Amino acid sequence: MTGRLRALLRLFAVQGTWNYERMLGVGMGYAAEPLLEDLKSVDPVRHGEAVVRSAEFFNCNPNLAGLALGATARAEYEALPGAQIVRLRTALCSPLGAMGDELFWAGLVPALVGAALVGVVLGAGWWAIAGFILIYNGIRLWTGYWSLWTGMESGMRVGAAIGTSWLPRAIERVGPAAAFAIGAAIPVVAAWYLKPFGRSAVIGAAGVLMAGIALTRWFAPFLTTVRFALAVMIFLLVLRRVGV
Repeated sequence: MTGRLRALLRLFAVQGTWNYERMLGVGMGYAAEPLLEDLKSVDPVRHGEAVVRSAEFFNCNPNLAGLALGATARAEYEALPGAQIVRLRTALCSPLGAMGDELFWAGLVPALVGAALVGVVLGAGWWAIAGFILIYNGIRLWTGYWSLWTGMESGMRVGAAIGTSWLPRAIERVGPAAAFAIGAAIPVVAAWYLKPFGRSAVIGAAGVLMAGIALTRWFAPFLTTVRFALAVMIFLLVLRRVGV
């Protein structure tokens, strides 16, 4: 198994050693070890320093962590100053965190969940849920592969590589897609669930609406309107399935 493939597999578990002191740092160091193996025979001292640097504090969206991992690993082989590599890691934290959160947590996941909910209501049943799982994990696997390979090929030029890649355009498009999917799912799921009931259902729906307004204000920014809507729709689907 090649070093890149081993590093990629380890990246999928990069949050396994998450802690408040180094965030993803230890997981990044574990994933970097296969990439740095060849450096040991070339420059043992540099290898030891690189291993230590790779496990220092780092935090970003785990789905895009491969960009930073690959870029810093290449920089180690290019014998760039350690301080410069540390600055690169630090500079990548915020943009990779923001872009990954927008792409996955604020875009892809709500879009797929909304589509799955509509699919369940329209009769797709478990096929809609299976489709959600397969599509999400397929995108996750491909993104992890692309991130690591792009980082390794780009090195210190990783910022320019990100800017000219598909990533910024995907972020622009997935947000509206998520809003459309959730906007379509809310009335579809509500109408499906409330159909067998009468006036009491309308009153209950109004109560949920008021509760949502209050809770999203009290617990913001953790509890957003999208998260609240998703939680309510999933709860209603579970009740419907168990016959309540």
